[in-house]
Amino acid sequence: MDLRFDCVFYYVSDLARSIRFYSEILGFDLASEDVVARFDVDGVLLELVPASSASKYAGGGNARLCLSVDDIERAVAELRAAGITVGDLEEVQNGLLAAFEDPDGNELVLWQAK
Repeated sequence: MDLRFDCVFYYVSDLARSIRFYSEILGFDLASEDVVARFDVDGVLLELVPASSASKYAGGGNARLCLSVDDIERAVAELRAAGITVGDLEEVQNGLLAAFEDPDGNELVLWQAK
């Protein structure tokens, strides 16, 4: 078996709305768009894949897109200023986390290492 990494993807209900969120709110550069939207996030391909069934997006799985930041409090404040609901800071053994969601309820996490 010859396995190779392809991408990380989220199902979304409205591709145009999701492109705006990931590009305008999070500042990711749109690499390409056809049937799906592709963002290159520090060398990792993130795809947004339209799905007609709500059961496809906002799943209860364990995967999260985790975004490293130097100043989590500033990042949380910027997201909140943009109208994004961000959870409380959670202190873990080796850093701080703060969770938020994209327009379809896909969870993303900010991470600041200690």
